[in-house]
Amino acid sequence: MDAKLAYHANCWGPLGGHPVGVTSIGNLTYMTFADMAQAFSDIAAAGYKGVEIFDGNLLEYADRKDELKALLQRTGLDLLAVYSGANLIFPDVAAEEFEKIRRVADLAAEFGTTHLVVGGGAKRLAGAEPGDRAATGAGLETCREIAEGAGLRAHYHPHLTTLAEAPDEIAEIFAHTGIDFCPDTAHLAAGGCDVPALIRQWADRISYVHLKGLQSDPFGFTPLGQGDLDMTAIMTALSETGFDGWITTELDAWPDPTEGAKQSYQWLTAAMAAA
Repeated sequence: MDAKLAYHANCWGPLGGHPVGVTSIGNLTYMTFADMAQAFSDIAAAGYKGVEIFDGNLLEYADRKDELKALLQRTGLDLLAVYSGANLIFPDVAAEEFEKIRRVADLAAEFGTTHLVVGGGAKRLAGAEPGDRAATGAGLETCREIAEGAGLRAHYHPHLTTLAEAPDEIAEIFAHTGIDFCPDTAHLAAGGCDVPALIRQWADRISYVHLKGLQSDPFGFTPLGQGDLDMTAIMTALSETGFDGWITTELDAWPDPTEGAKQSYQWLTAAMAAA
């Protein structure tokens, strides 16, 4: 199996959202509250060639682009992907959300980024209303157009606590958009999906992948090869469907993020050789 390996920098500090986003939807971004220079250095030392970051962390470099370019050059990493998100179901704030996506995509393009990953489809407190998933799909289609306009490829990332957890929910959203599918193995499994089957079903949309392990009791994400999720079966599905793009491994949190990255790299390189 021939794939290129990256790691997400979200594990080096607490995860959250930009606080201004509480009152300004156009500034509602994901954030890792950590030293990105340390994260990039540790990721490169573990053996990865690319890195993914959150939109909020990228936008912090909007006025100091040279600093990020120097960091990428020093570590030898490609800024492979940026992850963003949006509610996508509320017409009154849609323009603000899409303008944020546009700012992120345009800035990412300046660093040679190739992938824009989008999560979302807000789950209302009272549950989904008719048309919410169609609206999510339509919003993702706009995100795809924005990304393509900046020279990036857009991917939808189904996620726990959104409108896309179960296989039928994902299919309903995809019926309204041509956006690519970025499967996150742990989130899909936790949502009740047969991950290898889903990879085979949507293989023609999968050009970028998020891998992480899952532990069901107590619930948590793990490095690859640990926990309860059959990662070997997932790798087999990727191999059999001819996947040869970038694979990003991630952990939302881990006591020693550098060691977690190394453990996943060792497991993944061995699994790729076997596949």
